[in-house]
Amino acid sequence: MEDSIEVILQDHGRVLSTSRPHPFLSACLGALLTGLYGVWSMFVMPGFRKIPWSLKVPYLPSSKDQTLNIMKLLEGRTGLLADLGSGDGRVVFAASSVGFQCTGFEINGVLVAYARGKARWKGVPSGQVTFVKKDFWKTDLSVYNNVTAFLAPGVMGVLGEKLLKELPNDARVVACRFPFPNWPQQSSVGSGLDQTFAYDIGSVRSHLRKVRNAVV
Repeated sequence: MEDSIEVILQDHGRVLSTSRPHPFLSACLGALLTGLYGVWSMFVMPGFRKIPWSLKVPYLPSSKDQTLNIMKLLEGRTGLLADLGSGDGRVVFAASSVGFQCTGFEINGVLVAYARGKARWKGVPSGQVTFVKKDFWKTDLSVYNNVTAFLAPGVMGVLGEKLLKELPNDARVVACRFPFPNWPQQSSVGSGLDQTFAYDIGSVRSHLRKVRNAVV
């Protein structure tokens, strides 16, 4: 997104140089773009400084359809749920409303504070929802039997390795938009940008063992 903002600034610079608008309009436009950049930086950059470059994922909230698709793929399941990169908490709140005990992992303190405030405003019991300012890459996730993630394609392979090492066999993983490479899907819902994928860890492990044995 930072690159996109820089492109916007460059494009506006070219437009201003040719059309020569009133200086007051130019100043207002510059202030607006600077303000937008500042808001984006406040939400995204604090956590970025603590994560290796290869694992950085910008904040992008789940859409209403994505959240609904996640809940469809979690139907019939119960227990502990971890939302990796929980942002403003919308997935956590949706899952807690149907009985999951949820933990939202988020490294951005601004978003954690917002989600906690929203939980208090909604009156959600603290035992039902917890938002932690913590790096899930460095956290053992073995106690969770449900995991949701809306990250980026470049980290899904690394995340898959971590989850296979830590999660129990009966765990289900739900990924938004970007599937895990080489993992067999249990099911999927939606299409395009809102497509969501479900994986059962026991089935994934069995499939990968068969693939390795076939290669040997």
